[in-house]
Amino acid sequence: MTLAPEQEGRPAPGRSFPIADAWATAFDAVPRSLFLPDLIWAHDMATGKSRPLDRTEDERGWSAAAAADIPIVTQWDDGAHAGRKPGTVPTSSASMPSLVASMLDDLQAEPGMRVMEQGTGTGWNSALLAHRLGDANVTTVEIDPLVSAQARAALHTAGYQPQVVCGDGALGHQAGAPYDRITATFGLREIPQAWIEQTRPGGLILAPFGTHYSNADALARLTVHGDGTASGPFLQPVEFMKMRSQRLRWPDNPADGGTVAEHTTAAALPSHRKFDPFPLAAGLRLRDVTHAIQPHQDGARTLWLYSLTTPAWAAATFRDGESVHLVRQYGGRRLWEDFERALIWWHDTGEPGVERLGLTVTPDGWHAWLDDPAQTI
Repeated sequence: MTLAPEQEGRPAPGRSFPIADAWATAFDAVPRSLFLPDLIWAHDMATGKSRPLDRTEDERGWSAAAAADIPIVTQWDDGAHAGRKPGTVPTSSASMPSLVASMLDDLQAEPGMRVMEQGTGTGWNSALLAHRLGDANVTTVEIDPLVSAQARAALHTAGYQPQVVCGDGALGHQAGAPYDRITATFGLREIPQAWIEQTRPGGLILAPFGTHYSNADALARLTVHGDGTASGPFLQPVEFMKMRSQRLRWPDNPADGGTVAEHTTAAALPSHRKFDPFPLAAGLRLRDVTHAIQPHQDGARTLWLYSLTTPAWAAATFRDGESVHLVRQYGGRRLWEDFERALIWWHDTGEPGVERLGLTVTPDGWHAWLDDPAQTI
């Protein structure tokens, strides 16, 4: 699923969202409907639910959804799902047209540049790239064999023939390197070093990046340097399906019998809603930690923190009107203390959102920064 906050700017004629002039002709020539299967699931941004639409039974409803500025799920559960009802986890989709337009503009690709797209999906984004840049300049990589085959067929039917590669996107595609631009249509928790190696110095990597603390991503635009590193700012909050090899694997609950420590905290719980700034910022400091929020019937909320590397958890229960809250902790990592340090840093730095954050990737890993690459978080 690819979601973003409401886009700002002047809508293009006949559309409800803005499109840069350079990409308007491609959008006019390449409708999303050419790349959708007969059975789709239209995603409702307000409710978070998806409803099935079958073109053979409801062509008008199907066409309206295809033209709407909404995400459309095209695969559930890595293809294991069958039937009309939504599956458990969406694993391939056609993104919101407004987000596709925004990302193509952010990619800063110009005719003559070579682009590698990671995550072919339906093939619609590949066609938009091919229309403007030319088939020979576009390589698109998809890990799912069926999704890849369907995208290739849809692209050929629409009159486009970029190179469609079925393989592990983490490896890139060395045969087509070096690329001027690499763009990803799935969320990442690590930027593959192969992508940096396969991008020419001065080239750009545009990818949704986040941490396991939450499902939130931010769109990072990284400039590749000759020393094998890449660095750049976050542009906007988004939420994408995650790269299959980098999906969150929830830790097993610690074995019974350990000691659970109890104390109190006066910290307030920041908002953890979709696209709120704190979860992304917290994850950049809280390495190898994920969270869940448990609502209670009396209106209280418990924030659970789980270590992904060692048996440890922390839980703090918050009730409106109370200034002191109970904290319980288990295991060798003092997760609540780590959380409070991240919270204090966030408050002390002015509660930064994505517009003040950035990312640097080196062969040894990644680190985030605030306002300037030299100001490491």
